[in-house]
Amino acid sequence: MKILFRPVTALRLGRVSNLPTVWSNVLAAVALGGSDLRDTAVLVLLVAFSLFYIGGMYLNDACDAAFDRQFRPERPIPKGEVSRPSVLGTGFVMLTAGLFLLTGAGGWAWQPFVAGLALAATIIIYDAWHKGNPVGPALMALCRSLVYVGAGAAVAPLPAAPVWAAASVSLCYVIGLTYAAKQEYAAGRPALWPFALLVAPFVWGLAATATAPLALVPMGGLAVVVAYALAMLRLGGPEIGRGVAALIAGISLVDAIYLMTAGSVSGGVLCMGAFALTLALQRVVPGT
Repeated sequence: MKILFRPVTALRLGRVSNLPTVWSNVLAAVALGGSDLRDTAVLVLLVAFSLFYIGGMYLNDACDAAFDRQFRPERPIPKGEVSRPSVLGTGFVMLTAGLFLLTGAGGWAWQPFVAGLALAATIIIYDAWHKGNPVGPALMALCRSLVYVGAGAAVAPLPAAPVWAAASVSLCYVIGLTYAAKQEYAAGRPALWPFALLVAPFVWGLAATATAPLALVPMGGLAVVVAYALAMLRLGGPEIGRGVAALIAGISLVDAIYLMTAGSVSGGVLCMGAFALTLALQRVVPGT
């Protein structure tokens, strides 16, 4: 059996270049939930949801091994860098560890435990059944939305209304993002309506710009990202992957919009930094 944790292999399996977008999700949920971003529990939440994300990526590669052998032979499993059983087992261990840390950060209350359990279950269902699944993009988006709900449940018994609203807006954005990702291997011309869901964060931001004009900064950045991604989709082929990677990084700009409209300028700046960090890391570790 191949050794799993060769650094380069482990990083590629976990698509760790996208981790800053998970961290910005957590920061947005904590701030929208009315808690201080400097709380020590926030660090635990960042680690917990990083484990959920990386574990989910490991399971994704394990479940897609047969597909990758045909279409993505450069991935670690078909390339022979690591065995499928070891990737599968490690993914489940990470999900379990993430659930444990999330529950602990929430004071061992039942709400964060249930939210984390729902996230783990949704990750597993998506990874096991997303190829050819018409609701696959919705399942992927639900995984992201549950990050907000889980982090919000850890800082308050019941997540505040703004947390649920942000989870709903991000659900729309990630459905559009995931649908775009599926076009890399899809035949025929794609339907256009899922891409309209990418405008959901702009609706949130525009509704609050009268009281939070600084939200226009991340909104402008996100507009450039979406325009670039759609241009890459029109080109087709490997360019689609570049567009999708940009949309993934754009998740942190969505979080910056949430935080700017909530009055947390410093949090919004951190999320814009997470966007820049994601783009930089994607040059080292592929984000898709």
